[in-house]
Amino acid sequence: MKPLDPRLLRYARSTRAYLAVTVVLGVTLAALVVAQATLLANGITAVFLHGAGAADLMPTLAWLAVVVAGRAFVGWAQEVAAARSAAGVKSELRRRILDRLAALGPGQQGRTGAVVTLVTRGLDALDAYFARYLPQLVLAALVPAIVLARLLPADLVATATIVLTLPLIPVFMALVGLHTEAANRRQFTLLSRLSHHFLDVVAGLPTLKLFGRARAQAGTIRRISAEQRRLTMRTLRTAFLSSLVLELLATLSVALVAVGIGLRLVSGHLDLATALLVLILAPEAYLPLRQVGANYHASAEGLAAAEEAFALLETPLPAAGTGSAPHGTIAFEDVVVRYRDADALRLDALIQPGEVVALTGPSGCGKSTALHVLLGFVAPSSGRVTVGGVPLSGVDPAAWRQRIAWVPQRPWLFAGTIRENIALGAPGDVVEAARLAGADSFIPDYDLPLGDDGAGLSAGQRQRIALARAFHRDAPIVVLDEPTANLDADTAAGVMAAIRRLASGRTVIMAAHRPELIALADREICLAPVPA
Repeated sequence: MKPLDPRLLRYARSTRAYLAVTVVLGVTLAALVVAQATLLANGITAVFLHGAGAADLMPTLAWLAVVVAGRAFVGWAQEVAAARSAAGVKSELRRRILDRLAALGPGQQGRTGAVVTLVTRGLDALDAYFARYLPQLVLAALVPAIVLARLLPADLVATATIVLTLPLIPVFMALVGLHTEAANRRQFTLLSRLSHHFLDVVAGLPTLKLFGRARAQAGTIRRISAEQRRLTMRTLRTAFLSSLVLELLATLSVALVAVGIGLRLVSGHLDLATALLVLILAPEAYLPLRQVGANYHASAEGLAAAEEAFALLETPLPAAGTGSAPHGTIAFEDVVVRYRDADALRLDALIQPGEVVALTGPSGCGKSTALHVLLGFVAPSSGRVTVGGVPLSGVDPAAWRQRIAWVPQRPWLFAGTIRENIALGAPGDVVEAARLAGADSFIPDYDLPLGDDGAGLSAGQRQRIALARAFHRDAPIVVLDEPTANLDADTAAGVMAAIRRLASGRTVIMAAHRPELIALADREICLAPVPA
C-alpha cells in the first residue's frame, strides 16, 4: 500500500481535514525548530565570544521558552487531532463496510472470520497509522525542506552534504518496507484464517464433541497459533533491525556534516554562530525520516487492513433490477449455479401460487442454494428465475424480498427483547404471531431481554421465534430452510404444527429431510446430486 493511499481520502472524508491540520501543524513545527536552533546558536555564541551575562540573555531565553512551549503545544495538538481523526476514519470505514456487506448479500461477503477480524482488530491498527506514521510522513516532507532553506544561505557545503546523504534514508527505508509489507500481509492473512477457523470450530463445537473431533481441532488451532507467533516475532525482528539501519545511516550522515563543520571552523572558513546553527539543525533534518521508518512497522498492520477494506469496498455489487415485485408462478428455468468451477445446483421447476413444495435430496445437492437463488442472495451462473413470467434479474431485490418471509436453518436472534426479535421493527400484533407459531407457551414476558444469538433459549424455541417472525411478517411467500433440523421429535412436531398454520393461503417452499416434514408438502421436488 502507498504511504498515503488516495482511496483513504475517498472512503474516509475525515482524513482530508486531518491532513490539512497536520500540514499546518507540520509547517508550524518546522518553523519552531528553525527558530529554536537560531536562538540557541546566537545565545551560545554570545556567551562564548562576547561574554554575555544572564541579563543580556534574558530576551533570548524568553523567546526560547516561548518556542519550547510552542513545540509542546504543537505536539499535543497533533496527538489530539490524530486520536479524533483515527476514531472518525475507523467509524466511517466500518459503516461503509457494513453497508457494502449488506448490499453484497450473504452469497458474496466472503469468510465471516476474515471480515470480523478486518472490522475489529484490523481497523483498530489504524490508530498507530494516524497517531505516529502519518504526522511523521508530513513532517518528513516539510521539515527537511524548511531546514535546508534556512541552511542554504548560511552554509552551502553543509547544505549540499545533507542533500546528498538525505535520500539514503528513504532508499533503505523502501527496501526494508518492501520486505516488511509482505511479512505483515502474511501475518494479517494468517490471523484472518485463524479467526475464521476458530469461529467455525466454536459454532460447530457440539457436533465436533459428539463425534470426538474436538481434540483434533484444538491441535489445528495450536499449530496455526504457533505459526502466527513465529510470523509476529519475525516481523518484530525486522522492525528492530531496520530501525538500527536507519539510526546508523542518520548518525553517520550527521557525523559527516559535523566533521566538515569542524574542519572549516578550525581553518577559519566558518564562524561559530553558523557552525552551531548547522550542527543543531542537521539532526532535525534527518529526524522525521528516521521516525517515518521507525513508525512504519507500527502502522503496517493497519495499512494491510485498510487495503483489505478498500478491496471489499471496491467489490462490484451484483446487478440489480428496478422493477416492482411480480406475482404469479415461480419458475426455475434451467438454473445452474457454479462454485469454484463446479456445479452446485441444477434446477428446472415450476411452483404455483398457494402451493406447498418440498425440495428434497441428499446433502450437497443444492437445496439451500436454490432458496438463496430465489431470495436473490446468489445469482445463477446460467438460466433464470421468473415470477409470473417476469425475470427476477430485472426486479428490485428489496421490493421482491418484501413479499417473502424467510426462516433459515439456524435463525439469528440479536441481543434485544423477544418482542423486538419477532417484530424486527415492523408494526403488528407480536403476541398473536407468537401464539400462531406456538411460541407463547415458553414466553413469560415479551419484553424479556435475550443475549446474542438467543442465549437462554433452546434450538426449538429459537426456531419458533423465527416462525413467529414469519407469521408477523404475513408475506405471501414463505421460504423455509430445514426448519426442523437438529430438533428432537417432540419439538419438531410442534414446529411442523406451526408450519401447517403458516402455510394456509401462502406459497411455501422448504428444503426438507424429515419424512414428516416432507409429508406436509403438496408436492416434492427431488434434486439429484450434482456430479463432481
